[in-house]
Amino acid sequence: EPKEPYLVDLSRSFFPVLAIVLILRSFLVEPFQIPSGSMLPTLEVGDFILVNKYAYGLRLPVLGTKIVDVGEPQRGDVMVFRYPEDGETNYIKRVIGLPGDHIRYRDKQLFINGKRIESQFVARLPPVELRREILGEVEHDIFLTLGRPGTSGEGEWVVPEGHYFVMGDNRDNSNDSRYWGMVPEDMVVGKAFAIWMHWKSLGSLPSFDRVGSIE
Repeated sequence: EPKEPYLVDLSRSFFPVLAIVLILRSFLVEPFQIPSGSMLPTLEVGDFILVNKYAYGLRLPVLGTKIVDVGEPQRGDVMVFRYPEDGETNYIKRVIGLPGDHIRYRDKQLFINGKRIESQFVARLPPVELRREILGEVEHDIFLTLGRPGTSGEGEWVVPEGHYFVMGDNRDNSNDSRYWGMVPEDMVVGKAFAIWMHWKSLGSLPSFDRVGSIE
């Protein structure tokens, strides 16, 4: 029998591997790069993170329709979602409000359902102040910009069913639900759970100093 061309034979050998990679990326785990400082100090520009796409249920690629219900976003989760205003750009923020919650943000202070969310002073690092915020069982660091009026992003919101209220940990430098509204459930991509590499730019070398879980 005539021998098959080398490229055809090679493609057949790699197909199962490619199929597995595509399945993992579409349904289970996907890597993302952090492009902005809105999640400082938790995530830095250039962090490469892993996102568990199965944590909130198995969804159809592109459509985002949930076909297997596993769980729902919880308060304090670091969540990746598609920006509601274009439906395509991936954003990453922290889940603050769940369906039915009443959110109030005044003078750089967060209130959920009338309860003041505690934050403890950690350090003064001009131009920011580092604080430790406690969201239920989740403790994480936030930045507040020194000298900036507390009126930025102020308001009150009620989270509709099937939606989530999100904010960046870099509170005074984050484009989030305070400005463009809630994240619909069908825009949710998954839960960020680990940093696996840091690579700020092509002119620098990759670093693995920040490898670890995400609070």
